[in-house]
Amino acid sequence: MIQADLSIVLPEVILAVFAMAALMGAVYTGKDKTAPIVLWATSVVFVLLAAWIGLTGEGINTAFGGAFIDDAFSRFAKVTILLSAAAILILSQDFMTRHDLFRFEYPILVALAVVGMMMMVSAGDLMALYMGLELQSLSLYVVASLRRDSVRSTEAGLKYFVLGALSSGMLLYGASLVYGYAGTTLFSGIVTTATEGDVSLGLLFGLVFVIAGLAFKVSAAPFHMWTPDVYEGSPTPITAFFATAPKVAAMALFARVAHDAFGGAVSDWSQIVAFLSVASMFLGAVAAIGQRDIKRLMAYSSIAHMGFALMGLAAGTAEGVQAMLIYMAIYVVMNIGTFAFILSMERDGEPVTDIDSLQNYSKYQPGRALAMLVLMFSLAGIPPLVGFFGKFYVLKAAVDANMVWLAVAGVIASVIGAFYYLRIIYFMYFGEDRDALDSSMPLAGWAMLMGSATVMVVGVINLFGIEGLALVAAGALVN
Repeated sequence: MIQADLSIVLPEVILAVFAMAALMGAVYTGKDKTAPIVLWATSVVFVLLAAWIGLTGEGINTAFGGAFIDDAFSRFAKVTILLSAAAILILSQDFMTRHDLFRFEYPILVALAVVGMMMMVSAGDLMALYMGLELQSLSLYVVASLRRDSVRSTEAGLKYFVLGALSSGMLLYGASLVYGYAGTTLFSGIVTTATEGDVSLGLLFGLVFVIAGLAFKVSAAPFHMWTPDVYEGSPTPITAFFATAPKVAAMALFARVAHDAFGGAVSDWSQIVAFLSVASMFLGAVAAIGQRDIKRLMAYSSIAHMGFALMGLAAGTAEGVQAMLIYMAIYVVMNIGTFAFILSMERDGEPVTDIDSLQNYSKYQPGRALAMLVLMFSLAGIPPLVGFFGKFYVLKAAVDANMVWLAVAGVIASVIGAFYYLRIIYFMYFGEDRDALDSSMPLAGWAMLMGSATVMVVGVINLFGIEGLALVAAGALVN
């Protein structure tokens, strides 16, 4: 039995063993001198595992008595997480090296965080859920404060830790209530207790606390307070990582809990998720307008985008889950390109994050300005770019679930949010003359900026088949 279970969790085991072996190898050899080798090895392992999971996985497999679930839904999320983590690692090497932040622990901590994320999306039990969530969180607390000589970075790590601990406490309290009233921690057992119209008050309270804990992890309003400070204070490559893989993992976990554990009581959690969606969309759209720091702006942008993804989840249907998965895949690609550009914003070798520094940027870097224009239009959801289709799918899922009011709110929030994306474009093309930013840009950053911008244009043909893959994944979760 153990052998069968281990064969199902083999990708997670391989990555965990690799991370521990890399840690021991680096400690007993050159430590930070081995950092580039560890980083590239970790990136290669991520890509190989993504290919293995994506190409060989089939059916629905459970391990450890149902605590671990390997299905099309988890495989879709894992491939997205692994590829985005690999992209961010490669993207971050030049920045970390030039600013003396490149520690051998960095790629290892990212690898351990990814193990936690893979556990999260495959969790079939409240204990497995918490184990994956904490492994991810503990690794992220450390990388947030990687710049030890910076007060702002240390503050970011501390705020993330304190508020993360609070969210974990809420999640655990909710899980204990669910266990107390359902009599089991397995999602398959909880779903038989939580049936439509027959959810006890104690179980409902447990569900609310669990959702609140998960809302912290996806930066959904009103549990978003850590996001802007952590995004601004963390080193920019770490911020890029926060904005991609962990968001996919947390959103997939949210969907897993909602449908696997409480799939029989959609009406009880749908209204809560719809509230989180509306609050996130409008807070993100309005609060970002006054931001002058591009990393804080991207934090509020992230909150708004999580609101749109939650709209798909609030629909409570397979179509809604499909829309959410499509949205998250597109969101990750847009963010990788955008942060590749932000990483190149330097003057005299020092990072610059003030959006005023982009004044008249197109005059001396027309290619990069055009790529950024495409990404900003896509983030704003302007047709015919791929970002528009992400929003179209979640809006359609809400309308089909008779939540027209939610779709209307989404459209209004999207229009408000377009302002701060278009302002960046305005500065780049019609701004005043300022001291030019440094023209150098690493090859990896340039490739990811241009590549993601190209995907936003070329992807309108068939979304690279993501639509069909997401449909299969959603069908595996909502059955």
